[in-house]
Amino acid sequence: RGSADRRERDRMIVEIHGLEVFGRHGVGEAERTQGQTFLFDVTLEVDEPQEDAISATVDYRAVRDTVREVSDSSSYKLLESLAVKIADAIAAGHSVRSVTVRVRKPGVKWAEWTAATASRTHTSASTG
Repeated sequence: RGSADRRERDRMIVEIHGLEVFGRHGVGEAERTQGQTFLFDVTLEVDEPQEDAISATVDYRAVRDTVREVSDSSSYKLLESLAVKIADAIAAGHSVRSVTVRVRKPGVKWAEWTAATASRTHTSASTG
């Protein structure tokens, strides 16, 4: 039980906030043809690194690249769909316990921004 309790405590939260990515997403045709900047907030739960080395944790740059690749790969009408695809890609491609992705669309005429958030848990990331 002791090692299970330790693994439960030895978790780390890694955050990337305000990642700007140009994309062609939205319900309107003009949004998809002209495109705009979207803001991504990514929260990752990872195992606490056992050494002070990038190889011991998730590489923020690789997560950033995953967000960009998914956004660039397709045009989504819904922020919800984009958030889900990115959360799925991060959970599948990186060593994380869980991931939460919020996609913000700034500059909406009737609000400062709108957003959609998706979360995924990746159970096989923890090897105990």
